[in-house]
Amino acid sequence: MNEPLREARPDEIAGWDARTVDVPGGDVQQSRAWAAHRARSGARPRHLVFPSGFAVLGLERRRPLIGGGRLYLPRGPVAAGEPATRTAERLAAVAAWARAAGLDAVLSDAEIPAATGYAALLAELGFRPVEEVGPSRHRVAVPIPAGADDAALLEPIAKATRQRFGSAERRGARVVRYDALAGSRTLPGFEAPSGGAAGAAARAAFARFHGLLVATGERRGFAIGPLEAAVAWWTAAFEAGHLVLLEVRSREDDLLAAAILYRHGRRLSYAHSGDRVELRHAHPGAIHLLLWRALQLAAREGRAELDLGGVDVAGARDEPRPGEPMWGLYEFKRSFGGRWVEMSGAHEAVLRPVRHLLGAALAGAARCAGRGRARSGGSGGG
Repeated sequence: MNEPLREARPDEIAGWDARTVDVPGGDVQQSRAWAAHRARSGARPRHLVFPSGFAVLGLERRRPLIGGGRLYLPRGPVAAGEPATRTAERLAAVAAWARAAGLDAVLSDAEIPAATGYAALLAELGFRPVEEVGPSRHRVAVPIPAGADDAALLEPIAKATRQRFGSAERRGARVVRYDALAGSRTLPGFEAPSGGAAGAAARAAFARFHGLLVATGERRGFAIGPLEAAVAWWTAAFEAGHLVLLEVRSREDDLLAAAILYRHGRRLSYAHSGDRVELRHAHPGAIHLLLWRALQLAAREGRAELDLGGVDVAGARDEPRPGEPMWGLYEFKRSFGGRWVEMSGAHEAVLRPVRHLLGAALAGAARCAGRGRARSGGSGGG
C-alpha cells in the first residue's frame, strides 16, 4: 500500500464520525467528540486521512524539554470492514507519518479479534504488545441474529436470569431512556425522561450516574474521574448520538441502577454501570432488567452485537476460571448469552529508542517526585 497520510481539511472533519464511528468496527474513541474531550486534558488531536478517504484519529503528546513524544490511536485504526492485513498496513503508514513528524513512539489498541492474526502482522512491522490503556483487553459479546425478535433474544439467556428481570418488571421497575436519537419516539419497554428538555434532563441524569459510579468505585477499589470532566464528555457523546443512558427506577420512582452504552460500529457497548446497593434486597433484578433492555435496544436498531465489555484485568488477561476473582462477573455476562472474544490487544512501535527511553525515565522521576511531595505535604506540621 502506498497511501501517504495527510491532515484532514475542515470539511473532512465535519463528516469524520461517518468514517470512524459508524463503519463496521468503528469506535466512539475515534470520534470528533472524543478528540475534543482529550484536547481539554492536553492532547493534540491529529485527524489523519488517506487518499482513499479512510480516516484515523491520533492523540499527540509532546515532551516539553527533550522534544519528541508519542502518538496514541485510541481504538484505532478501526477495521471499517477491511481485512486485518489492510489495517496493519494502515498502522504502518501512521507510524511512518509519526516518525516524519518527529515523534518517538506510536501506540495503538485497535479492537481487532485475535483470530484474524493481526498481532502477528504487527510483530512483522516492529510493533510489540504492551499493557492496555483501558481496563480490559478482551470482551464478552452477545451476538444478535438479523431481524431477531424478543423470543429469539430470550432463547440463549439463562432461565434464572430471565426470572430475575421478569420479577423486576412485575414489581414495577421501569427503564428510562436518555437518547438524543430517540426524539419523540418511544419503544416498548422504555420511558422518555421527564422534567424538561432532553439535554437538561440528560445532564442531570449524568450527574446522578456519576454519583453511582463513585459509590461503586469506593466499594470495588477503583477511582472515578471528576464530575465536571465526566459530564462534559458524556454530554458531548450524547449530543452526537453516540451515547445512551438507561436508568432503572422503581414504581415509587427511586433510582435503582443505571448504565451508559455507546453505539458504534455495528454494536451497542455496555460501558459503565452502577446500582444502589442498599436497595438490592427490596428491588432485586434491576441490573438484569437494564441489560435485557439494552439487548432489546441493540436488536431494534439492527445491531449485530451487544458488547458487554471485558472481565479481564491487568495481570489476569486470560478467560476467567471458576474460583478466580472475575469468575462471578463472567458468569453474569455469560448468563445473557455472552461469548468470550479474544482481542489482539494494545501494541506499540518505538521509533526513536534512545529518546523514548529518556522520556520514560524523566516521566517516571517526575511521578516519584510528585508522590514524594504529596506524602510530605500530608504529614502534618505547622
